[in-house]
Amino acid sequence: SFEIRQPHFKLLQKKKHNLVTAQKRGETRALCLGLGMVACSMMMYFFIGITIVPFYTNSVWTTETVCKVLKANIKDKVFCPNSKGSEDEEIFPYPCLQVWVNLTASGQEVMLYQTEDTLEKNPKCSYVPDKLENSKEVKARIETIASNFKKYQTFPCYYDPGGTQTSVILSRLYPSKGLLFAFLWPTLMFTGGCLIIVLVKEVLNASDRIPVFGTSTSKKSPDKLVSEKHESV
Repeated sequence: SFEIRQPHFKLLQKKKHNLVTAQKRGETRALCLGLGMVACSMMMYFFIGITIVPFYTNSVWTTETVCKVLKANIKDKVFCPNSKGSEDEEIFPYPCLQVWVNLTASGQEVMLYQTEDTLEKNPKCSYVPDKLENSKEVKARIETIASNFKKYQTFPCYYDPGGTQTSVILSRLYPSKGLLFAFLWPTLMFTGGCLIIVLVKEVLNASDRIPVFGTSTSKKSPDKLVSEKHESV
């Protein structure tokens, strides 16, 4: 009878309201997640652009070649400061390792440095160790590096093709592969955030086109349903 249909109609309306509310909450959270991912990726891009990219673009040692060790000496009586202008300049002296190599590309005898930073920290030494409390450990490490250069005399290195720097380096701080890897994670995050935003927009458009169950009866009040029942009888 029509007396039973009225609470059934209210139950459908309540279910519809709960469903729409839950759907809107989920869409809002997903949209916030997508926007947050995009914002975080932009911050990562900015951080990489002001830290890693300048090191990569300012480096002149861009061409790889082959170097052959000519001599690797440790000057025991000569101690170099840890870093020029540093507070620990007189506190942490260390033995100076000098490695001279033959540059295959030009045939010149040049000095080898570990990275770009090594030349800036101390141009007199090929290797600048990290600050360690045990000086014997520092000395042992430098001796090990020197013996490795004497053992493996031929290895790849990087030089300046423009001729601005006559020295060579063993490895770059930020090579091309390292730079691409640094941009990989923010790119994936940016792409994922954009996909989430697009999917949420598509769901919103689809929900506007597809009617939710119970919408056909929701436009009619219970009184109209009762009157329609009497007319049909």
